Amino acid sequence: MDIDVRGPRFGAALTTLVLAIVLITGNVWLLAWQTLAFALGAAGGVGRSPYGWLFRKVVRPRIGPPTEFEAPEPPRFAQAVGLVFAGVGLVGFALGLDWLGLAATGAALAAAFLNAAFGYCLGCEMYLLVRRVTVRAE
Repeated sequence: MDIDVRGPRFGAALTTLVLAIVLITGNVWLLAWQTLAFALGAAGGVGRSPYGWLFRKVVRPRIGPPTEFEAPEPPRFAQAVGLVFAGVGLVGFALGLDWLGLAATGAALAAAFLNAAFGYCLGCEMYLLVRRVTVRAE
């Protein structure tokens, strides 16, 4: 079943805020929270992430029914990509490699910002590219 396109974009806006705070404050626990949010979104789809739940219960009732939908697989893949970058960021900070933690967190922030501000989901585009390549290879 297709999903409301506004949900992943809302999640990207919250992700952008969380990751910006991580970069400003160096709060590794907040990065751990974001990593968990990515993990839940990757495992169960964006609707099962904390931000998806918040969108569904609080935001969508106030903004009305969706008019645009998208397939759930690309945003779910994007959550998995975010999980990898946030996980690398956590590992970097845990090992004392702050440059790695900052770089990985910054990359995740850039991707989230693109989605939140411009509706351009980098992870979704990666998903479509992988699908095109694997379909041709078969």
